[in-house]
Amino acid sequence: MEILQREQYPEYEEFVRIHPNGGFTQSLNWTKVKNNWQYEVVASRNPDGTLRGAMLILIMKMPVLSASLLYCPRGPVCDYHDTQTLKDLLDGGLEVARRYNGYILKWDPCVMADDQQAISALTGLGFSFTPGAKHHETIQTRHNYLIRLPQSGSEDDLFMTIGRKSRYCVRYAIKNGVECRICDKKAGIDDFYRIYCSTGERDNFSVRPKEYLQRFLDAFGEDVRLYITYYQGEPITGAITVQYAGKTCHVYGATSNAHRDLNANYLMQWEMIKWAFHAGCSIYDFQGVTIDPAEDEHLYGVYMFKRSFKNGELVEYAGEFDYIINPTAYTLIQNAQKAKEKVGALMKKRRP
Repeated sequence: MEILQREQYPEYEEFVRIHPNGGFTQSLNWTKVKNNWQYEVVASRNPDGTLRGAMLILIMKMPVLSASLLYCPRGPVCDYHDTQTLKDLLDGGLEVARRYNGYILKWDPCVMADDQQAISALTGLGFSFTPGAKHHETIQTRHNYLIRLPQSGSEDDLFMTIGRKSRYCVRYAIKNGVECRICDKKAGIDDFYRIYCSTGERDNFSVRPKEYLQRFLDAFGEDVRLYITYYQGEPITGAITVQYAGKTCHVYGATSNAHRDLNANYLMQWEMIKWAFHAGCSIYDFQGVTIDPAEDEHLYGVYMFKRSFKNGELVEYAGEFDYIINPTAYTLIQNAQKAKEKVGALMKKRRP
């Protein structure tokens, strides 16, 4: 086990970028987006010195007891069946917790819900785990909709796999004058943010500040794109999409209230799928959904749209694994957060 120094970070980045369980939230570029968090990097090595597992830990100091939350988003990056590597990384995480007065170490790995071997390996190390956690109970959604892309064939062959309805809607958008552009990250952000905010207001979800989205676009360089569709010069849909570790992930999306009958979102998704295909990615990830309309009506509607791309599949991740380091601090902070949420919900009800 090793807590890496800054000069070792390029080695870590190279490892995460090519690992099958790597992802953009384990990239050091993610720390440029989450710039209000501290961070450390932990690694486990093979006998020959090469990396066999690693993780980025984001660290947030909580106001209660000055204790810190340690969070490993979509990590660690390793073979989840390799108990020794998992133990190494846990030992490193606990050393980081000691340095930062951590009260909890939260892992959110890409372990499938039916992978009992990996789940048993993690719980055997002392992590607590709640099977079937609800949508609002986890930081990341447990259900993603993704397409496993062919590694050969033509663009036309790929187009024929997305489903008859999706093909019709893509053609309809093009025929009716919708244009999908890869926009300049500085010049296009205002157009995107305008429709992003209207989407949040319509679908009742909290939007990120524009500065946050701009940091995302800046942090990942050529690996991130800002897509916007226009109709007669008016922006009507948009997306921020990132490529990393063989995956293309549609992270943020927006849809104007106007011209929704033009199927612009289908054209935009198709353009992003093509980007993934031509880049040699193995997966196009539509990202999070909920399959239960009672949990989040908006995300359920998003799921129904994504499911219309017939070559995709719904995957279910196990969820979060918590290693409680300081039970007293954990209980106090959990109670404080629940009280804050109750007050917030009450205030929201009282607003005219």
